[in-house]
Parts: sequence; C-alpha cells; structure tokens
Amino acid sequence: MIESNFTRMNLSPEIIRFLRNKNIENLTQVQLQTIPPLLEWRDIIAKAPTGTGKTFAFGIPIVEHIDVDDEHLQALILAPTRELAIQITSEIHDICQFKHGIRAVCIYGGQHIAIQFKALRRNPQIVVATPGRLLDHLYRKTVKLEYVQTIVLDEADRMVDMGFFKDVTKILDLMPQKRNLALLSATLSCDVMTIGWKYQRNAVEITVNDDAESKPDILQYSVKINEMEKIKAIAYIIDKEDYECSLIFCNTKSKVERVTKMLSYKGFSVDCIHGDIRQNIREKVLKNFRSGGLKILVATDVASRGLDIDDVDAVFNYDIPDENEYYIHRIGRTGRAKKHGVSYTFISSVSDSVRLREIARYTKSQILPMDIDFGIQAEK
Repeated sequence: MIESNFTRMNLSPEIIRFLRNKNIENLTQVQLQTIPPLLEWRDIIAKAPTGTGKTFAFGIPIVEHIDVDDEHLQALILAPTRELAIQITSEIHDICQFKHGIRAVCIYGGQHIAIQFKALRRNPQIVVATPGRLLDHLYRKTVKLEYVQTIVLDEADRMVDMGFFKDVTKILDLMPQKRNLALLSATLSCDVMTIGWKYQRNAVEITVNDDAESKPDILQYSVKINEMEKIKAIAYIIDKEDYECSLIFCNTKSKVERVTKMLSYKGFSVDCIHGDIRQNIREKVLKNFRSGGLKILVATDVASRGLDIDDVDAVFNYDIPDENEYYIHRIGRTGRAKKHGVSYTFISSVSDSVRLREIARYTKSQILPMDIDFGIQAEK
C-alpha cells in the first residue's frame, strides 16, 4: 500500500492520492534520498542518472511547501532548455492535480513574451524558467523573487555547459532570503560545485549510481549496415517488432529532414524536430508524439536531453553520436520508469566501429552485434 510505504515521509493525503493515481508504489533511489531533506528545507546537491525520476524528487517537496493562500512567487525552478522547462511544468501540474489553488507557470525564450505577461498576472506560486528569459522578466519587473523560498537548478551541469553560469549566479544573488537550494545534475563539474560552495549551507550530498536498480533496462544492439540501407532496416525492425513509438537520432539537421521524408514515403506517421524549427512547431510535434499521433520522431541531439518522453519503445542511432555522453542521453529516452527498452546503433564505416567501442567502454555498456541480411532477428 502506498500509505504504509510513504507515511513515514509525512506526505500529504493529496500527494499520496497522486502517487496512487500514477500507480507508483515505490519511489526511485533519487526520490527516496531527495524528498525527505527537501521537506525539511535542507539544501541538497544530487548526482543521478537521466531517467531516474528527478522531477518528482524536487517537485513533490515544492508542492507540499506551497502556501495556497499566499499569491507571491514561492518556488523557482531553472532548466537549461525550453523543452525541459515545459516538461517540468507539465509534471508539476500533474503533482498538483489534487492540490487545488497552486499555480505553476513556464517562461522561456521562443514564446511570445505577451503570453507570459498574461500568465504571470495570475500570480503563480511556482515558476519554471530558462535563465535568459527569467532575467528578461526580472529586468521588466514582471517577476519578483523576494518571496522565493526554494530554488531548484535542474540539469545544472547542462546549464553551465550552455554558458548560463553568470546568469544563474546573477539570479541567485537576487534571492538572499531563500530557505533552500537544490542542485540536480547527471555530473558534478567544477562550475556546479562552485555554485554549491557559494550558495549552499551544509548541503545534503546525494549520489545515485548507475546500478542495477537505477540504470535503465535497455537492450543495446549494434547493426553493421550500408548507409543506403539504413531506412530499409529501420522500417523492417519497426514493422517486425511492432514498435508503436520510436525515436531516431541523426547528427545533422539536413539528415533529420531527409530521414523524415524517406520514412514518410514508406507510409510511416513521422515528424522531426531540430534547432531550426520554430519553438511553437516543435511543441506541437512533441505533443503529437507523446499523445501517440506520431509513430516515429526524428531528431538531432536537441531532443536527447531534457525531454521526459515516456513509453518510447525503441531508439535508433542513425548516426554514431559525436560525444560519448550523447549516447547515454539518446538511449535514455527508452527503458524509463523501470520499463524495458531497446536501442539500435548503425555502423557503416570503420570509424563508426571504433567510435562505438569507445562508447561501450565509456558507458560500460554491453552492446550486442546484430547481423542484418534483412532477416533481422533481434535476440530476446
């Protein structure tokens, strides 16, 4: 029973009802270690792999702490990308479904600022934002931080890698009265640790390793194949395995568009996202993909990190990723929430084989070779 498992965490009946409604009977390790100190207003710095449920880990304590009778902004969540900010906001709304009177707003670059002015006039208690757009609102005085009690930096390593270090510290300097700061990250770089040293006090340090419990259950295959036959192979595998929801990653925008067109010609419901597609179009494509309106989404690495796309049956690496970590974030879109997943990485050259061996060593992954003669038989 959820009640017996979570009563000792002093979660409210509304949150327990939410967990029951989501059929969540056991929390992940990052949730078990993060929720109690955050409920006690402690600072935390947590290192945990992608796909381990970090949003609920900080989202549940935030929602529990919100005073619904107070219309001031009480919690701020910073995310490195607009896609992640949108997804976090969606999950916060989910957590709030039985907590009436809590308002959460998402603000990010790429959306017309007038829309955000209107949303902010509703006096949200929670704001999820990208750093650049939040600073824009702070300069316009449409967001005020003096009553913020909790701030979360999600994917903090990604945030500093994207050049937001100064923006983040500038924002933190505007909140001297905050009660707690949570840093959540897949890796802990020097810049992330610097933020922790400067702005946290007696932080609870949390590390969740890629062990059998936390590591996504993903069966990983490598497929040696001629470049010209990759589309044929994808179509064959998807039809044979009856995948309803697949992600395909390419290294360039032009290849994403070409792969999308070729799969569309074969009759698949497919669309794509990359950096040159307008944000409102990307949001519509992602919404359609999540709802099951699309069978296949083709993307550059803009979609590999920060998007909580659940229930992806399979991930295809049409191209070998340029960075080892990209491989982790790509295949991490499947096998989430303790579900089984599968990934296929295509090898079409000697350099591809060398790169995949490097990735296997770096990720400590077992990537099984799968022969292809268009009698593709994936071992079970």
